[in-house]
Amino acid sequence: MAAESFWNNREQAQKFIDEASVLRKKIDPLLQAEKQLEDFRVMVELAEGEPEAEQIKHQRGLAGDLAKFAGDLDALELKVFLNGPHDRNHCILSINSGAGGTEACDWANMLLRMYQRWCEHRGWNAEITDALAGETAGIKNVTMVIEGENAYGFCKAERGVHRLVRISPFDANKRRHTSFASVDVIAEIEEASADIAVPSSELQIDTFRSGGKGGQNVNKVETAVRITHIPTGIVVASQSQRSQHQNRATAMKLLLSRIYAQRLDAQKAEMERFYGEKGSVSWGNQIRSYVFQPYRMVKDLRTAIQTSNVQAVMDGDLDEFVNGWLRAGCPTKRMAGVKDEDEND
Repeated sequence: MAAESFWNNREQAQKFIDEASVLRKKIDPLLQAEKQLEDFRVMVELAEGEPEAEQIKHQRGLAGDLAKFAGDLDALELKVFLNGPHDRNHCILSINSGAGGTEACDWANMLLRMYQRWCEHRGWNAEITDALAGETAGIKNVTMVIEGENAYGFCKAERGVHRLVRISPFDANKRRHTSFASVDVIAEIEEASADIAVPSSELQIDTFRSGGKGGQNVNKVETAVRITHIPTGIVVASQSQRSQHQNRATAMKLLLSRIYAQRLDAQKAEMERFYGEKGSVSWGNQIRSYVFQPYRMVKDLRTAIQTSNVQAVMDGDLDEFVNGWLRAGCPTKRMAGVKDEDEND
C-alpha cells in the first residue's frame, strides 16, 4: 500500500484496502489480548508483595476483570473458526415448511420470528424479500437477507431440518403433533465478485403485484419481481421494495448467490458441505428438536447441546447452539452416541 503506483488502479487498490482491513480486525484483538494478559501478570506480581489484606482486595477487583477478559477471549476464539471464504459475507436464509400441513406452516412462522429476534440481538439487519403465506396459518416459505458481520459464518450452523413437538393449537382434541421445517443458508454474492455471467436469454422475468404491506402504489402497481433461471430452474422473487427497479436488483442478487452456491456445491463440497446432507423435510433428518410437551427441551442432535429454557430459544437465544457447532468443527453428522430423546415417540 506504500508503493507509489498503488493508486494507479483504484479498483484493485480498494480490494487491497478491504483485505488489509479484514486482517487488522483479526490481528488487533489478538495483540490487545496479549497486552491485557501481560498487564494481569504485572498486577499479580505487584499484589504478591503487598500485605494479605491488600492482596484479597486486589484479587476481588481482578476477578471481575478476568471474567470479562475470558468472555472477550471466547468471542475471539469463535472468530478463528470463521475462516471460510465467504464467512464474513451477508447471507440469504430461507425457511420452508415440511411434513405437518398447517402445523408445519405455523412452525415455519415461529422459526422466522426466532431468527428475526436472533438477528436483533446480534445487531444484524434482517429483511424479508419474499414470503408465501400458508392456507390456514403461518407461512409455507420465506426468504430473507441478513446483513451483518460474519452473518453467513454464524447462520450456516442453522442449515438443516428443525422438528417441533407440541400440543397442537389447531387440534380440537388437544393431541400432540410433530412438525418439520427446513432452513437453507447461502452466502450473499455480489455480482462483481462472483465472476458469474448470466445471459439475459437464460432469464425469465415476471412482474406481479406485491401482497405485503407498503406504500400507496405497492399493491396497485406490479412492483414485485420474480426471476427464473431457465437452465437450472432456480426461482427467486423480491417484493419488499417500493419500486420494480429495486426489487429486480434484489432478485438478481439472490439469483446470483443461488447459482454461485450451486456451482460451488458441484465443484467443491467445502462451502456447502451440509447442503446435500440436509435430507427430506421429515422424520429422521432433523438437526435440532424443539419439544414443548410433555417436557420442555431444545436439543441439537449434532452436538448434544440442550436446554430446558425453550422460551429463551424461541426469543432468539441461539448463540449456545451456534457457537457449540462452530467449536465442534462444523460437524455434518450427528456425534457418535447422540440420540434424540424423543425418537421412540
